[in-house]
Amino acid sequence: MATPNIFSVEYEYDADDPDGYRCAMANLGRLAGGTENAVKAFEVPSGQSVCPYHYEYVEEWLLVLDGTVLLRAPEGERSLHRGDIVCFPAGPAGAHKVTNQDEATALLIMFSSSREPAVAVYPDSDKIGVWAGDDADKLMLRRTDGHVDYYDGEA
Repeated sequence: MATPNIFSVEYEYDADDPDGYRCAMANLGRLAGGTENAVKAFEVPSGQSVCPYHYEYVEEWLLVLDGTVLLRAPEGERSLHRGDIVCFPAGPAGAHKVTNQDEATALLIMFSSSREPAVAVYPDSDKIGVWAGDDADKLMLRRTDGHVDYYDGEA
């Protein structure tokens, strides 16, 4: 049975992440052999965010292991500190963005029951992201791109 350690696991940065969203991630769930839950650790440098303001259709959790971060949620902004844990409910009420505005790097764990197919909504940019299977079935769309009828293009 695999036993990754949050404090010694190797975190990976994605070279494609723009400034403001440059943080490193370790997929603890996969490293531990899990398949039912998403468990990810994030190393968030000063001035960076984990991801844009969004919500999903599953419950998500955030645990601050080290540092201080700013949480943006529908009810406003607040600081979270070492040891704080937050539950983001499924849907718009669970929208959130986590930003490290402290000088020191923050260490976080986020976990949920999210698995593919998965959907995330980004209210600030009016986008919807869909992740299902391989790259051909991963989409990021703006709601303003329009809707098509269920039978559009069908024979």
